[in-house]
Formats: sequence, C-alpha cells, structure tokens
Amino acid sequence: MSIETPCIAVCMIDPRTSLCFGCGRTLPEIARWHRMESPERQAVMTQLPARMADAGLVPPESAARPKAD
Repeated sequence: MSIETPCIAVCMIDPRTSLCFGCGRTLPEIARWHRMESPERQAVMTQLPARMADAGLVPPESAARPKAD
C-alpha cells in the first residue's frame, strides 16, 4: 500500500524557516509521516503551498518551470 506524500526528493531544510526546501514540511512532520493517518497527512499537505509561500520558498519544480505568457 502506498502512502501519499508531498516529497519531491529535494530533502534539505532551510535554516531560516526550518522547512524542507522541496516539500515545506518540518523535520517532526517528516519523521512522523509514515505513522500519520491519511486525514492528518492530507491536512498537512493542504497547508504546504501557503506555508511555502509565506516563508518565501519556491519549490524547485516551480522555479524550473517556464512561465506562460
């Protein structure tokens, strides 16, 4: 059974925000991820885009994507 995850295999923690540059999770969230129930994981994943934006972090795949005109 696969577990849903926001991980994009860019696992580096920003020292300023304590968030993963790739997915926006904290180290405690990453450590507990496989023990979380699906609703808790979904709740965290829902928060990640706003969390990353608030922290001024741009996910690497977004930074590499060309902007549409």
